[in-house]
Amino acid sequence: MIDFNFLSIAKLEPDTELEPFDCGDVDLNSFLLDDAKNYYEDFLGVTYFAEYNQKLVAYYCLFNDKIVFDFSGKDDPLRSQWKSFNKKNKIHFKKQRKTYPAVKIGRLAVNSDFKGNSIGSYILEIVTTMITSTRDIGCRFITVDAYKDAFGFYLKNGFEFLSSEDEGDNTRLMYYDLKRIP
Repeated sequence: MIDFNFLSIAKLEPDTELEPFDCGDVDLNSFLLDDAKNYYEDFLGVTYFAEYNQKLVAYYCLFNDKIVFDFSGKDDPLRSQWKSFNKKNKIHFKKQRKTYPAVKIGRLAVNSDFKGNSIGSYILEIVTTMITSTRDIGCRFITVDAYKDAFGFYLKNGFEFLSSEDEGDNTRLMYYDLKRIP
């Protein structure tokens, strides 16, 4: 079992040297080693990595996002989904918004040797604390385009599917309402 007191989180900088990483998914592995620094340099995303006993155990990438419901008229089925979304999340405005600010978890991966130690859940706690503790920007939700095999992980950690339109797809848009945190 991992003692989270000895897990360190650092921002990936352009000069950061990384050791090989294997989470069991080629796309997630290659993002960290081939793309993460380019995302940072191009202002597209910021990647953080976690080390335990000087071993790279996980990483995650964050970037700005928004939840959007774009409906065409009064009879559009998305209109009723949007009203339900607002009601469920207790969002009350005199004028209905069509977008809400969010932070997207663009990537989240745990080294295969460390799976089953709740590192992913711990990282989600770090992300929610990072966003809510300073309140320097307006951000209501965390979003993720979850892979099918990660649906259970995100559901267990309080995320919900945004709509049923992507049901049956290999990835689905999920969200977490930051207002749940006291």
